[in-house]
Amino acid sequence: MTQQIALVTGANRGLGFEVCRQLGQQGLTVVLTSRDEAKGQAAAETLQNEGLDIHYRPLDVADFDSIAAIPAYLQTTFGRLDVLVNNAAILYDTWQRAIDVDLAVVQQVLDTNTLGAWRLAQVCIPLMRANGYGRIVNVSSESGSLASMGGGTPAYSLSKAGLNAVTRLLAGELRGSGILVNSVCPGWVATDMGGGGRPIPEGARGIVWAAILPDDGPTGGFFRDGKPLAW
Repeated sequence: MTQQIALVTGANRGLGFEVCRQLGQQGLTVVLTSRDEAKGQAAAETLQNEGLDIHYRPLDVADFDSIAAIPAYLQTTFGRLDVLVNNAAILYDTWQRAIDVDLAVVQQVLDTNTLGAWRLAQVCIPLMRANGYGRIVNVSSESGSLASMGGGTPAYSLSKAGLNAVTRLLAGELRGSGILVNSVCPGWVATDMGGGGRPIPEGARGIVWAAILPDDGPTGGFFRDGKPLAW
């Protein structure tokens, strides 16, 4: 089989970094992306020194021009894209409440966490269609589950609920194309944003599971550790 190419956003640290490592260990060529070029290059070099096939590309998912340049880079460098992991996210706003939230902050979070992932999927889908194969993994959160949503973290929760909706829409429109689209909640993970919880490698494994699903795998689902979550 032709070497598979994966692109992971927000990957210079935490979950994104570990997802790059685990995908590389599965034999994929991985494009590690981040806004901060120095930190991204250093992260890529760390994984290269582990013997993994890792490439670095600067990418700001809140910048349309940055996103628009990705397809040409992938086509020129690799000739394909097989896996997209939309991991980049900002601002777990524990100090805000919906009754008086700063809506300018909500807009900023939506631009990155929801619209950034959506825009990137839009420009990457044609590359996947060209080969009749693709896996899109939207890294979400149970904070975005309407079934369990209460108060608090309004910007973050709304952005993840929106990302889950994007998952459902894309999966429905791509059904039968060979492109599977799923949302994954990694659980409460000990990242800089999460601040505690389970080890990062455990959270990353559920994301990698969705990134390497077989052709008869699920699409349009919401999962943690490979098990369905309520929307």
